[in-house]
Amino acid sequence: MKSEENYIKINKESWNNRTDVHIKSDFYDMDGFMYGKSSLKSIELDLLGDVSGKSILHLQCHFGQDTLSLSRMGAKVTEVDLSDNAIKIAQDLTKKLNADAEFICCDLYDLPNHLNKTFDIVFTSYGTITWLPDLDKWAAVVSKFLKPEGKFVFAEFHPVVWMFDDAFEKIEYNYFKNEAIETLEGSYTESTTDAEQQFITWNHSLSEVFTSLLNNGLQINSFKEYDYSPYNCFQKTIEFEPSKFRIEHLGNNIPMVYSQTATKI
Repeated sequence: MKSEENYIKINKESWNNRTDVHIKSDFYDMDGFMYGKSSLKSIELDLLGDVSGKSILHLQCHFGQDTLSLSRMGAKVTEVDLSDNAIKIAQDLTKKLNADAEFICCDLYDLPNHLNKTFDIVFTSYGTITWLPDLDKWAAVVSKFLKPEGKFVFAEFHPVVWMFDDAFEKIEYNYFKNEAIETLEGSYTESTTDAEQQFITWNHSLSEVFTSLLNNGLQINSFKEYDYSPYNCFQKTIEFEPSKFRIEHLGNNIPMVYSQTATKI
């Protein structure tokens, strides 16, 4: 069997292995988070607006910092992730914080077999769709779980970023999805103890994202590109403003993140 045909097993094992490293890293700042620091960034906060009393489905949540940050803002949140290790940690954090959140561990495409309700908002952010081979199936899940007139809020790393090699010195991958990308990588956190893990990912162009949402009954309301990343998760970065990072030798010459909102019609 080709490894890409077994991508769910491979990626789940990889994320399970990384989760224990991530919660101990400075990147995730668990001490600050436990004392009330929000993990959400200004890009998505501006798009989400006031979420008090809103029901939110958070897709591909990792171990739940963003989910619990939304809960602290007064939202009723259900989170979904492939990694059972990450979901267990999220459940433990929720108990410690006495937060209001529910958790589902499953492959995203299989979510309709685990959940039967709709939400005011579906939210997902930063490094999520690259793990999925089929964006039409992804958009169908988003649409299924939105109430009529419900809002989809999406922030993601720009597909131009994924064209480069790790050092951002040359174009190594196709902008358009043409085949699975098999890689061995260490963590994007600062840890030097995180062993390399095998991953299977896919690049997705902006046109693929837009078309998948439009074909599944969503109306695009906003779209914006950003010449920085709110996370210091790439090589050769410089922090030119607080919590804004660029590839030092590329400056503001490439888009690094984009955001999008849409409404179910």
